[in-house]
Amino acid sequence: MTGSDVSPSFRLVYAPGVMPGKWARVWNERLPGVPLTLTQVPAAEAADLLLNGDADAGLVRLPVDRTVFSAIPLYTEQTVVVVPKDHLVTAVDEVAPEDLDDEIVLHPLDDVLGWATLPGRPALERPATTADAIQLVAAGIGVLVVPLSLARLHHRKDLTHRPLKDAPESSVALAWPEAATTDLVEDFIGIVRGRTVNSTRGRTRPQPSAQEKQEKPRRAAEKGGARRQQTAGGPVGRGRRKGTGGTPKNPRRGKPRRGS
Repeated sequence: MTGSDVSPSFRLVYAPGVMPGKWARVWNERLPGVPLTLTQVPAAEAADLLLNGDADAGLVRLPVDRTVFSAIPLYTEQTVVVVPKDHLVTAVDEVAPEDLDDEIVLHPLDDVLGWATLPGRPALERPATTADAIQLVAAGIGVLVVPLSLARLHHRKDLTHRPLKDAPESSVALAWPEAATTDLVEDFIGIVRGRTVNSTRGRTRPQPSAQEKQEKPRRAAEKGGARRQQTAGGPVGRGRRKGTGGTPKNPRRGKPRRGS
């Protein structure tokens, strides 16, 4: 099978917690002949997959290396602290970092918030993953600070969360290798930016064929002739009186008014 025989497809990777469903639905409606493959990958692995050509674009967490990637920021998530349902902080609507001073704050190795200084007290060991940290929170060993989407992704009936103010936030972006900006990438950019199906912004307009180039002057001449005919009033007998150069006269028009 030659390269030209391979049907086009679009491979999109996305970080845990990111929900690509709404954009995938629009893609399937607009490009039903181009399969969209969605693959969830750890946030730290997305960049390598994109650079190695294993994916065309990714819904990733910032930052990314802007020397090799193009990126369109999409949204910034709220940061929350995950705690057991009977924890003291559940009595408030919003938690401050100092409220966690006496808490063990878990810091998983796949953390996406990029803390300069983590609040609370550190655990003896860092959990390998956010999922592992959630298990420790459920066991009453500590609390966990994550983006809201990850708290929802790892939801448990015995846990809840509260917004944490003055904390780092995680932003999500559409990213792709700058050297691999294909038409399909442009199509997905249009979808995430809410462009209409008829928009051609960012896409390379197809060049007209030789036949279209030959027909264009003829079509322009035909349109010009039609406009001139309309301006002149059209052919005789269609609502006009021959030789008058105007519309049929109103028989009452022009008669002097009687004096009052």
